Amino acid sequence: MSDAKAKDMNGTSADPVFREQRPRLVRLAYRMLGSMADAEDIVQDAYLRWLAMDKAAVRNPAALLRTIVTHLCLNEMKSARRRRETYAGAWLPDPIIEPAEPQSVDSLTLPLMMVLERLSPLERAAFLLHDVFGISFDEVAPMIGREPAACRQLASRARKHIDAARPRYPVTRQRGMEVAAAFFAASRSGDLAGLRSLLADEVTAYADGGGKVPASPRPLKGIDEVMARHADLARGFTDRPSLLVRYAVIDGLPGFITIEEGGIVQTTALQIDGDRIVAIYVTRNPDKLRHLGEILPTRGPGSDLPRQ
Repeated sequence: MSDAKAKDMNGTSADPVFREQRPRLVRLAYRMLGSMADAEDIVQDAYLRWLAMDKAAVRNPAALLRTIVTHLCLNEMKSARRRRETYAGAWLPDPIIEPAEPQSVDSLTLPLMMVLERLSPLERAAFLLHDVFGISFDEVAPMIGREPAACRQLASRARKHIDAARPRYPVTRQRGMEVAAAFFAASRSGDLAGLRSLLADEVTAYADGGGKVPASPRPLKGIDEVMARHADLARGFTDRPSLLVRYAVIDGLPGFITIEEGGIVQTTALQIDGDRIVAIYVTRNPDKLRHLGEILPTRGPGSDLPRQ
């Protein structure tokens, strides 16, 4: 994005109506695409289209802007799916770090975002617009080019997949962060017995390196595979320990941000059902972590952070 466009998007020169709607539009585009970079590009495109319009003729700017972003996302999803078919290793949505204080945003956790990836673009759009963003089916219909009854059916099919993937025994935010702290301590200290006690027998571990940094080329399924991988990692942590940046809620899941060997930034999110970890989501692809720059420590003179 050019400096001029970035100023329009984020600076004081931005159209005030668009500036007010922008956070909601970015959130919609991110939920549709699973990529913060793609979401930003979509919203930038929508902004340029908005600038070219006759504002006096627009009765409901928010509805129009949502429609523009939805259309752009539906078009982008076709090429995004093709790119993911050739993606190196496991693909995970870009990790979004939630504020320290709980806020009412939406209930879509990282695992549910992955379920959305398996839906058709229209099912995903109808579900998100109605169930997540609270838009009536009468308004959703022209946004995706279907009748309200058809939109209702699309959302219903999507809802069944989403509901089936929700945890049976969800944990509180506090308990989730306690488990995340215990997982970090056990996995980095080589306490394999302690680590095993945290994992469900059917645990699955995903690592997204995008072919740019080392990562498991496929998901690891079952406690034996996951423990074998962590036994290997533990030996490396003895000489090259992880630097814990902070614990965080990552796309609705408890987890933490670290800096690993070679200065690689990594997020780890844990899906917990009952009192056991059923899935581990590790994101290492640097392209997916650039938006975390503001919350990472600054490397300056005398810094003890590992260098890239």
